[in-house]
Amino acid sequence: MFINKKLKQSFSAVLDHVTNTYNQVICSGAATIVIHNNHVVLEEYLGHQSIANGARPVQEDTQFHVASVRKSYIGFAVAYAVYSGCIVNIDDLVLTYKPDLDHNVWKDTSIRHLLTHTHGLNEKEGITYREYPPGENWTYRQIGIKTLTDIVESTTGMTVSDILHEHVFKPLHFTESNWYSKKHEKLAEVILKYDQERNWQISNSTKDDTMNMYVSARELAYWGYLHLNEGTIEGEQIVPTKIISLATELQSPSHLDDNLPQNGFLWFIKDLPALKTEIGEDVPIGSYQILGYTGVTLLVIPQENIVAVRMFNSFGSPEGYDYLADVRSFGDTVMGCLEKGKR
Repeated sequence: MFINKKLKQSFSAVLDHVTNTYNQVICSGAATIVIHNNHVVLEEYLGHQSIANGARPVQEDTQFHVASVRKSYIGFAVAYAVYSGCIVNIDDLVLTYKPDLDHNVWKDTSIRHLLTHTHGLNEKEGITYREYPPGENWTYRQIGIKTLTDIVESTTGMTVSDILHEHVFKPLHFTESNWYSKKHEKLAEVILKYDQERNWQISNSTKDDTMNMYVSARELAYWGYLHLNEGTIEGEQIVPTKIISLATELQSPSHLDDNLPQNGFLWFIKDLPALKTEIGEDVPIGSYQILGYTGVTLLVIPQENIVAVRMFNSFGSPEGYDYLADVRSFGDTVMGCLEKGKR
């Protein structure tokens, strides 16, 4: 897959924003790409893939650890399972597909609850427990992700990775998006803040519930572009439109507090004004975004026909850095560039 470049100075503020974040967080490299009206209008690479002497500069094929951005790929696989009839309905109870789980703990928890972070479950020392009734609140926990990948595999007979490779990566000739168990020269090293984090390392597993997915900035932008175009690339329907719409339309329980984050199939969705949204105030309704702990962000704004990506190899937020404010202002900066370009 290739998108022609038509670089525009009007998007320089996005680069300035990414550079400012690059200088605030603890990282060695960054990248940003913006696709607008079917052209790459901004593409820049900063720094190096690690802090080692002679480290490889960040470039087009550099792959960043995307952390929770991988959930957009998991959401796609769940949407594929629903589209294919392997999952009948997202309001089906999890126990229908995973009867081995503790019925007392998982009672009344649906697949919709897992997809929208409203399941109310947590885990400690391998024991799952309930924090609140399903659908009554919103919390960001990993336990729902593992369960979703298990359901995808048991219902489709394929892993999330299998589904993505067959239906997206191979048709679009993606070679820089994958789950890895071993490092190679194109992977940016995750830069840790504190010595006590030194035990963090790439997983030995390539299973898709593990946080070991690496993607280049350009392929993450192309992934967003596939969604923006509802599965169609250069006139060819690569992915059924229904899969994309399932993943990117609002799926949060209707009775959920309006001020809580809103989700599709794990994507953050801009719908009603919400105090706790991760998406900028100026970004229009119908937009969607996915974020990672390494600072990676993918924002899709269908109303403006735009995809914006920023990549870093940081690990969390250093003291004094307001991640939520920064990621909101990233989207607002993109919108400001659009307004500037219209003048």
